[in-house]
Amino acid sequence: MMTKIVLLPLDERPCNFLFPGKLYSHDDIEIVTPNRLGDKKIPADLEEIDEFLIKECKNATGLVISLDMLLYGGLVPSRIHLESEAKLKERLRVLMDIRKANPRLTIYAFNVIMRCPAYSSSDEEPDYYENYGKEIHDLGAALHKSSLGLESDTPVCELTDKIPKEYLDDYTSRRKVNKALNLASLDLISERIIDALVIPQDDSCRFGFAAIDQGEIRKAVAEKSLEDTVLMYPGADEVELTLISRMINVLKNKKPKVYIKYVTDAAKSIIPLYEGNMLSGTLKYHILSAGCQLTDTYEMADIILVVTAPAGNMEEAAYQPSTKPEYYAERNLAEMVDFIKERLDEGKIVTIADNAYANGGDLQVLRLLNANNLLMKVDGYAGWNTSANTIGTAIAEAVDAYHYKITKAHLDFLGQRYIEDIGYCSLVRTKVTSELDKYSMNYFDVKEKEGVISRIVKERLNEFISKELSSLGGKLKISSLTHPWKRMFEIDVEVDFHS
Repeated sequence: MMTKIVLLPLDERPCNFLFPGKLYSHDDIEIVTPNRLGDKKIPADLEEIDEFLIKECKNATGLVISLDMLLYGGLVPSRIHLESEAKLKERLRVLMDIRKANPRLTIYAFNVIMRCPAYSSSDEEPDYYENYGKEIHDLGAALHKSSLGLESDTPVCELTDKIPKEYLDDYTSRRKVNKALNLASLDLISERIIDALVIPQDDSCRFGFAAIDQGEIRKAVAEKSLEDTVLMYPGADEVELTLISRMINVLKNKKPKVYIKYVTDAAKSIIPLYEGNMLSGTLKYHILSAGCQLTDTYEMADIILVVTAPAGNMEEAAYQPSTKPEYYAERNLAEMVDFIKERLDEGKIVTIADNAYANGGDLQVLRLLNANNLLMKVDGYAGWNTSANTIGTAIAEAVDAYHYKITKAHLDFLGQRYIEDIGYCSLVRTKVTSELDKYSMNYFDVKEKEGVISRIVKERLNEFISKELSSLGGKLKISSLTHPWKRMFEIDVEVDFHS
């Protein structure tokens, strides 16, 4: 019997729009998404979204829905919109209509807490963030520390004076509206309109505007006794994979047991880059959110989750290999490989959350997997963007393998992760970016989705495949590659693995 799951993605980027369909490509599952969404700062057509949801949910088994897409037309539009709180709350009525039309529909929703990057860039923020982004972030951190009785590096009044009042008013008023919608989403749980809610913390820090909002929302969740149905943890772009995994586990009445294998035990207490929570706690949330269960012994586990994080401060993948002991002395990669081999021989599902670095996988880990002919023997690998993005993707791969074994589509997705997460994010992206001046381009603008830069990137990635994925014997091919947002940060790559 076909299970129809309707998905309203966070935005149109491949990680949100395409990854779920690529990974969960099976005869008994149909994942239905809109034909089109928006384009970065251009929001999706909200009327089209409403029509899509009402039509497709009538005969669906489940719905995984981004409230940011439903309310604002996408993640980036959620940071620049000018809508009123009242009008946005009215849009939540669409979910009530869906529930009324299909009372048996399982609905999992997520609603991102608006981020506050620590750098100045208007690529995904309001135009004034180009000149005042860092100052706005620093002001939030100072205000937060002041409220906690802590001393900040720069006084609040000094930071406030650096930011034009109209810009600060615009930013803080939008934060207030978005937080009000985060809080309003809790009522959807209380009124049983939705069955579960995730409030992910996108690009977060321990102190700042986003952390202040997190604290207030957590308080509201606790007051309503919703801690078991409303989960808050670092993440964003992986949440769809997580919630689809959960839905499949629930529908199949399974709760896979997951054992976490840290490459160094000291990694448990680190706070990864772009996150504000300790890694061990975040991992527990991701496992729970995916409909899985943590177990303390690998003998009892259905899934082994290998975590490559360092013993101390996390670094950027573009600057690897690290020369710090937290990476080369504290992490026992030899023991990791031996452990993986033993568990695979026992028939365990093994997936690797390669969060050693931020914004790319660990080339050292890849080379060991390649040398030991393990690349396509493990059931999952991820190493992209934030630690949370990586963890959620790796768990989803394992859940897919748990229910469906290893399919051609699964191997294609796994191969894509090596090419994209390590080949592109860790190596090729930085090298090609350094050459953009000659084409009158920059990191945020490569002029077109498919052109000279995408062709260069594809050539470099083919070289990467030949050199670093040599154990696959040329079985992994790139069929197409584009830059969907006409910038260097992400690519849309199609990969084909011939066994």
